[in-house]
Amino acid sequence: MGMFDDVEGIVKRQMVLFFVVDTSGSMQGTKIGAVNTAIREVLPELKDAGGSDVDLKVACMTFSSGCKWMYPTPISSESFQWVNVDADGVTDLGAACRELSDKLSKNGFLRAPSGSVAPAIFLMSDGEPTDDFESGLALLKQNSWFKYAIKVAVAIGDDANKDALGKFTGNPEAVITVHTPEALKKWIRKVSITSSQIGSKSQPALNGEIPSKQDAMIDEIKDIQQEEADFDSVSTSGDDW
Repeated sequence: MGMFDDVEGIVKRQMVLFFVVDTSGSMQGTKIGAVNTAIREVLPELKDAGGSDVDLKVACMTFSSGCKWMYPTPISSESFQWVNVDADGVTDLGAACRELSDKLSKNGFLRAPSGSVAPAIFLMSDGEPTDDFESGLALLKQNSWFKYAIKVAVAIGDDANKDALGKFTGNPEAVITVHTPEALKKWIRKVSITSSQIGSKSQPALNGEIPSKQDAMIDEIKDIQQEEADFDSVSTSGDDW
């Protein structure tokens, strides 16, 4: 028997990366196809994003006429199998907010015995909420896990309600507008990996204060936008969908 045989492994805390995906009818075709491809392809890259201290898990909720979870519990990023989603129905973002609030709890998706760090929530939508979004969001904003979560939204095309997405993230600078399938896929990859990395690490104190992970994420978004300013240029005909 070796000297370490009875030593238990380090118990990692859990972090959940939430994909919240609009699957309403207007997402049909290229948009939903780009989402399916990008998330499926980025999942293997998330394997080490949580670092040595955090077990990164993934959860996906789709919303259209109502909302539903892809799986009943968060799944390790290494084991998560993306199931292609279709687009149909309206845009019940308010219902999605209420459902997300329910699962952002120790009785919901954050029940890890070793404890959880604040999650990252990645919302993608191309349209206008069709239900009572304001009351759903008001409920969600009372949730402490949501307050401290990293929140990023992608507005897919010019018809997306960027004001609503800005209210969801709490800051319009955390809303990214994309006009092409290539840009959508790029940002899904960038946001998924970067938010997982930031969310899983402790933030060092700066001038006696610990900066918020949301602010750190916004800084990363700005850097990416400056580095790749020409990536999402709009064609003369408008959105390239």
